[in-house]
Amino acid sequence: METAILFIVFIGFFLINVPVAVSLALAAILALSLDGNFGMYMIVQRMFSSLLSPSLMSIPAFVAAGVLMTYGGVSKYLINALRAWFGHLAGGLAVVTILSCAIFAAISGSSPATAAAIGAIMLPALIEGGYDKKFSMGLIAAGGTLGILIPPSVPMVVYGVTAEESVGKLFMAGLLPGLLLTAMLIVFAIVYAKVKGYGKCQKATWEERWRATFKALPGAFLPVFILGTIYLGIVTPTEAAVLSIFYTVFVSVFIYHELKFKDTRAIFRESINISSMIFLIIAAAQVFALFLTANQVPNAILKLMAEYNLGRWGFFLATNVMFLIMGTFLEGIAIILITLPLLLPVMAALHIDLIHFAVVMTVNIEIAMITPPVGLNLFVVSAMSRERVEQVVKGVLPFLTILLLALFITVIWPELSLYIPRVLMG
Repeated sequence: METAILFIVFIGFFLINVPVAVSLALAAILALSLDGNFGMYMIVQRMFSSLLSPSLMSIPAFVAAGVLMTYGGVSKYLINALRAWFGHLAGGLAVVTILSCAIFAAISGSSPATAAAIGAIMLPALIEGGYDKKFSMGLIAAGGTLGILIPPSVPMVVYGVTAEESVGKLFMAGLLPGLLLTAMLIVFAIVYAKVKGYGKCQKATWEERWRATFKALPGAFLPVFILGTIYLGIVTPTEAAVLSIFYTVFVSVFIYHELKFKDTRAIFRESINISSMIFLIIAAAQVFALFLTANQVPNAILKLMAEYNLGRWGFFLATNVMFLIMGTFLEGIAIILITLPLLLPVMAALHIDLIHFAVVMTVNIEIAMITPPVGLNLFVVSAMSRERVEQVVKGVLPFLTILLLALFITVIWPELSLYIPRVLMG
């Protein structure tokens, strides 16, 4: 009975536009108060203790590094270099957009941040280059999803903390699937551009290419710096995140001379807003999970699956459908924190690899980022383009097919996710 009340209250709050974190917390607190075995002191203690993991400290650091990249000119020079090399090809600007998203993703770890940073520069360029506006908006929204699959990834950090799994291994697991999805998006963009006859940029001279490349190198080295130091075991993901801030500041101030003191307030405000939203969801979801665990909901789910004799593939089918449905109305981190504690005992019983499942879950969250009505990337691109969200949705529909195909490949081909973690870390 209390479990039914929990979900009814949560959905009710959500439907009247109460923020996800607040809806989670209020529903859980109400359900726990009806239980009678939990006091407010225990609830508050659980919320604060959920934020004490050192791995979570990487989240605000990666977010801040992504924001600094935008203000410090790193993304701008990166895009200029890619445009010089690929802009003259058929679909060249679309390829530049996706490659820029992939490289920015290897620094920010955030999907909306990737869409915002790259879209601010590439959306006007695409439209000016003769690309249909709806296609351009869909391309940027879909390209932005790479921000949480290509490492580092904020959802991967949250998954690692919740499942008590190595964040370094999770980062490695996302690399090959992220590159595969990048390639799939590039191929689709080129074919689509050729069919529609979208224009090309003027071909850059070799001198312009090398000059743009040299200018972009300090910023382009940042993903190598972050991932290389993690994979070589020199630093932890949290330490790499903090070092990325210092590196980005150094490049932006002393090499590009783009970062100004007047930008400090805006950088802090944007970084704190994003990070605090994530931490509030984490704290609220832990109270939600406390109630579910106390009422043995995971055991009930395990019993139900055993009763219906759902095997490994049945589990993947059921969870993927569940994630796709939840992605239409929930933010990705909330999906992880609500469902993962329930699924961990089931995965253990079915001998499903937590690393593989992390990548499958992350691809589902990518799809959620561009799924109406609450896909975050849709709203980012809508605000940027000053178009209604419905128009962005129309542009993103072809790319949803690509992401669903990537999800299918990720599920049936576990080695794609597990190869690099096994080779590098055993």
